[in-house]
Amino acid sequence: MSLSGWVCVVTGASRGIGRGIALQLSEAGATVYITGRQQKALVETAAQISERGGKCVPVVCDSTKDEDIEELFERIKREQHGRLDILVNNAYAGVQSIFDNMGRKFWETDPSIWDSINNAGLRGHYIFSVYGSRLMVAQGRGLIVIVSSIGGLSYLFNVSYGVGKAACDRLAADMAQELKSSGVASVSLWPGAVQTEMISELILQEEPQGLDSKMVEVFKNGETTELSGKCIVNLAKDKNLMSLTGKVLMNCDLARRYGIRDVDGRIVADYFSLKYLLTQMPYLSWLSVMVPSFLRLPHFVLSLANSRF
Repeated sequence: MSLSGWVCVVTGASRGIGRGIALQLSEAGATVYITGRQQKALVETAAQISERGGKCVPVVCDSTKDEDIEELFERIKREQHGRLDILVNNAYAGVQSIFDNMGRKFWETDPSIWDSINNAGLRGHYIFSVYGSRLMVAQGRGLIVIVSSIGGLSYLFNVSYGVGKAACDRLAADMAQELKSSGVASVSLWPGAVQTEMISELILQEEPQGLDSKMVEVFKNGETTELSGKCIVNLAKDKNLMSLTGKVLMNCDLARRYGIRDVDGRIVADYFSLKYLLTQMPYLSWLSVMVPSFLRLPHFVLSLANSRF
């Protein structure tokens, strides 16, 4: 119950990573406002939270509607006397569009895919952050987490996806610049491959055309939906949290930092471990048995490999 008394908001918490984060925050003692577009799905998440002894407030809130977002924060202001400790921007409506258009170039795709991917999953994050920051700045503390992905660094899935994720990372970094003096931290969180309900249905069961078989294998060994929640709970308690503001944080790094295992007991895949990287190379995988697990690839290599200059 390390977050007892804390107040949190998790957007898009009716399923997937959002539900997993809400479960972990509530299990840690926080009161969690969970948002989504469908009452039935939110009630299911709320029931799971209650079964674990947690407390949540399900709120039907469309992340593409500004009035819904404003109304949510007015409610929190009334019910929690203005307190808000953690905001997790997770809502995302583009997964189905991504897989419906897998393998198509951007000029072969209806332009509306931009809105499907980036209305809730980028613009919505900004609007939530505006209202959430107003409460956090007033109290002089808080944590804003934007769930992003490595697609913000190099090409993944399609153009709209990559642009949106790159913008999410920049959003977290630029908000941190303006929030730092107020004691509010803003970070971008990169989960690894996550076995969400939709991913399990669209990738692990159907294995759609245009998707690399190696990627399918990565998802088969992916994280549970609750690992991100465990990482956020530990991050929120970190006494050196402000030293991390503005940064891109990866679940695999946070798992190492805080000694976290996934909720099913598995060791979290370390995507920077040379041992792991060698296992992903068909002609070099045999070398992995001889490489110590503590040897890791420096993070700056990612930037160099994707340098635009």
